[in-house]
Amino acid sequence: MAGGWSRDGAVNEQIEASIAEELARMKARRAPVGESLTHCADCDEPIPEARRQAIPGVKLCIDCAAERQGRELRRGGINRRGSKDSQLK
Repeated sequence: MAGGWSRDGAVNEQIEASIAEELARMKARRAPVGESLTHCADCDEPIPEARRQAIPGVKLCIDCAAERQGRELRRGGINRRGSKDSQLK
């Protein structure tokens, strides 16, 4: 597919580069850095040695990390103000 003055395939290359950059940015943001804590920052329970070695820089125990991930998933949703159904009521 030609895109004006660009060569064939340039659009796909740009899309793939954008996706690769975003994936790299997300991986860098999620990866904890620094020294792992011995006790959870939220509940002060001990963090197992295996977890501290597997994830360098970990700050939360497994239970608190799972709870936070669950909360993050629940935040997303439908904007009811913008939905057509809510305007009809």
